[in-house]
Parts: sequence; C-alpha cells; structure tokens
Amino acid sequence: MSDKTYTPPKVWQWEQGNGGQFANINRPVSGATHKKELPVGKHPIQLYSLATPNGIKATIMLEELLEAGVTDAEYDAHLIKILDGDQFSSGFVSINPNSKIPAMVDKSDGTEIPVFESGAILLYLAEKFNRFIPEDTLGRAKCLSWLFWQIGTGPLLGGGFGHFYNYAPEKYEYPINRFTMEVKRQLDVLDKQLADKQYICGTHYTIADIACYAWYGTLVEGKLYEAAEFLQVESYKNVVRWAKEICQRPAVIRGRKVNRTWGEPEEQLHERHDASDFATKTLDKL
Repeated sequence: MSDKTYTPPKVWQWEQGNGGQFANINRPVSGATHKKELPVGKHPIQLYSLATPNGIKATIMLEELLEAGVTDAEYDAHLIKILDGDQFSSGFVSINPNSKIPAMVDKSDGTEIPVFESGAILLYLAEKFNRFIPEDTLGRAKCLSWLFWQIGTGPLLGGGFGHFYNYAPEKYEYPINRFTMEVKRQLDVLDKQLADKQYICGTHYTIADIACYAWYGTLVEGKLYEAAEFLQVESYKNVVRWAKEICQRPAVIRGRKVNRTWGEPEEQLHERHDASDFATKTLDKL
C-alpha cells in the first residue's frame, strides 16, 4: 500500500476546488445557484438530460415505447450541460430538488407531473404505458428486484469505481482495489443470472434490462471508463452476449445518441424534438 495516510479532522470543512474534473459542480449544499427557466417543447413528455448511463435509461425507454407503436410517448429531449451547472438552475431544481439528470415532466393529462431519478422514470413510463414490465405478480417482483438492484449497485460502479479509477485527480490503490472487487462481484452476479436466460428476467425484455444495460452493457462493450481490459470483462460471457444483443436494438441505437455531446459526430444528437432529428440533426449533419 502506497496511499497517503489521512487523519480526518474532528469537523469536516469544505475546501472548494477539491474533487478533480467535477470540482466546479460539487458542493455540500442543495438548491438553485441561478434563475433560469427550462425550455419547453411541443410534445407531452419533456426530458432534461445528458447521455450518461443514467441519462440513456430514459431516452432508450422512450425510444423503445415509440418503436413499439406508443405514439403518446413522443418527447422533447433538452440538453443539460452538467459541467456548466445547468442542473442548478431554478427551473431544473423545481422539477428535481436533487439537481441530477435525468428529470422529466409529463404534461399528457393536462397537468404537469415531474419525475426524477432514472429508476423512477423507467417505472413511471412502464406503468403509464403498460410496456416492458410483467403483468403477473411474480414477474413484476423479479423485474423490480433487478431494477432496484441496479439502482443500488450503480453508485458503487459509478461514484466508487468510476471516480477513483478514471476521474480522481490522483490514483490510490486502496479505493481502486476496493471498488474493483465490488464491480467484479456485481458482474459475476449478473453473469450468473443470465447463464440460462435471454434477458435478465427470462424471455422478455424489461426495464430491468434497460437499467442494467445502461451501466453494465456499456461497461463490457468498453464504452465506460476505458476499464474493459482492467476488469477482464470478456470473462463474463453471458453479460457480453446479452449486451451484444441489446445494443443492436434500433431503439437502443437511437436512445444512446440523444443528449450526447462526446464521441463520434454521427453518434451525437444534442437535442431531440422530432423522430426525424436522427436523420437530419446529428452533429455530422450540422
């Protein structure tokens, strides 16, 4: 072990600037930092997001609903630039006091219903349109268990492993080892679940698959933290097989592009306000 020894003070004090790449948006208090109203588009559903793993859960779900013929799931996807602090605007905080993406407003019934947290958005949309969630009690219980498994494990993969392996200003052995062990355990859990199943809950694709794919699918595809080799993801053969199948779904291909501001130009659709935007407004066409 080569980590520096740190003795916590009796009372923690915030030192602004600590935190590496995200230091300018990390703070120990909540609430708005500036007044700014959110833009509003023409569709019943308004999404405010960025194409992070949590963000693409919402856009993949909405695109899957549209792919399934649910026209009432039409949506506007507005870009929230988190490094610029858009999530701390008064408009955003009014629909999500936690200032995290994604956040959504459903206006389809004549009232404005705000929904925040990616898992809550998936469940809300699944129940609203009765799609991608089992109707029977046992199937629903399994689906929700795996959905919330991902919600519970996600911070250990993202804020834990992802932060210390990829974003922290200095590399420390202890936290990297600690969170690597946990992420590999999570991959093993998922790999065993998929050993005899096409999808996480069996033969049907559900919101549990969407939630887990956003993190573990992109991880084993080598598109998250550049950690595929480090984690030996190829050894989780069932997860790799499952991810390869899901990534070929047309709705997934589209959903991953929405609100993306990095990567290949053809993969970036900064905002989505119409289905035709995928053909005309990706970054390579502007």
